[in-house]
Parts: sequence; structure tokens; C-alpha cells
Amino acid sequence: MCRHLAYVGPPESLGRLITEPPHGLYRQSWAPRRQRYGTVNADGFGVGWYAPDDPVPARYRRAGPIWADQSFADLARVVRTNALLAAVRDATLAGADAEAAAAPFAAGRWLFSHNGALKGWPHSVAPLAAALPPVDLLSLEARTDSAFVWALVLHRLHSGEDPGRAMGETVLQVAEADPASRLNLLLTDGETVTATAWGDTLWYLAEPGRAVVASEPYDDDPRWHEVPDRTLLSADRAGVGLTPLKDLVPVAPPKEHCT
Repeated sequence: MCRHLAYVGPPESLGRLITEPPHGLYRQSWAPRRQRYGTVNADGFGVGWYAPDDPVPARYRRAGPIWADQSFADLARVVRTNALLAAVRDATLAGADAEAAAAPFAAGRWLFSHNGALKGWPHSVAPLAAALPPVDLLSLEARTDSAFVWALVLHRLHSGEDPGRAMGETVLQVAEADPASRLNLLLTDGETVTATAWGDTLWYLAEPGRAVVASEPYDDDPRWHEVPDRTLLSADRAGVGLTPLKDLVPVAPPKEHCT
């Protein structure tokens, strides 16, 4: 279900990271090499990127397949950025909320994507909604499992948790409620990348000043490393760190207090 990619490093064109690589996200939309669930990612796509001196990213999202969007080819050729998050979508529920359901989701400086599915959606995770402020539930960008997971992560970020804790605790919380869930999450603020491997593939390519985190390698460079399942990844321009999710010390989710 879906393929996604995040990048931080020197300025690159969107095309250099998405459309030009021989096995980039563009090709992964119809011919992924390592996708464990689903075969075609044609239910929408999106890319979010950061411009110099502006912490709030721009987004371009569509409900259809990336190969059918002729405007994106021009955009990808000329737009350059030092950080992005992009995704191609294989919908859990075909057609659900169209463009609004396409990653990346955004809030302030954050971009987020979910590769996976909540198998018992929505019933299995309904109790988790109690931890969210009512306004967060009423303003979900889409009525999908991914949008709900994003709301859980964002609530933790707004409560002061660091990205690794917010992502890792959300995965553990959702997995406890719905053990069959697949929860490969990807988050960036334009300076760092945080990701989880939980039920599907995740790889990274790191070199001085540059890091790429992706569902699968976009080329055959031998420097790509696979992330073990049940792992939290933290990356920036200085390097990549891996932490087994079982090593996180559980904390209670932040509560919504009514007055």
C-alpha cells in the first residue's frame, strides 16, 4: 500500500529525486520492486517541498496517477529544494476523499505520509479517538486511516513530544489496538526525517550532508541500507540513527482536557 520518500540535503530538482531515477517513485507507481502489499499505486500522489527562508512547505497533490499528470513533469524539472516528502498512493478504500487523501499531509512546518493500512479501520482504533481534541477529529483532512494516524502523531507533536517519540509511541499505540496494522510512517520538518518500519519495506541512503529515506531504493546504488522491521529511524544531514521500537519506554498518550 503506497510508496514514499523523504530527502534532506543540497538543493536538488524534484525530478532528480522522483521522476529521473530508474526506479524512482514515478516508476514505483506502476512497477514497484519491493512492495509487499498491492501492485499499482495509481490512487493519487503528492509532493511537499521547502523553499529557502520559508519554513512552511508547499504541496502539489492529485487524485490520479502520477504518470497521467503532464503538468507535474514541468514542475519537477524546474523546482529545486533542499528537502521534500513525496508519495504515490494505493488506497485502502478506492476513491476515498480523492485528492484530500493523498500524502503528504501537512501542518505548519511538518509533512507526513503513511505507507500501510489499519486492517480493522475504523472500529479497532475508535477508542484512540478519545485522546484527540474534538476540533482535531472534526477537521481531519480526509476520512481515512492515514489521516487519523497523522492526527495522533500531530497531537503528540503539539503536546511537546519530539518527533521520534511522537512517531514511535503512535505506532505502538495503534499496533496494540489493531495488531494487523502496517505502520510505515514518514515525517519531516525540512531539517530532519523521522520514519518507522512496521510491516513493509524501508531503506535509506546516507552520505555527508545528504540523506534519503524511502520505501525502496530508487536505483541500484550499493550504499542503500534496509531498515529492520519494528525500527524507528532518525535522519538529518549529519547521519542516520536506528532504534528498535521495543526499546522505547512507553508513555501514556497526551490527554485532551476540557474546561
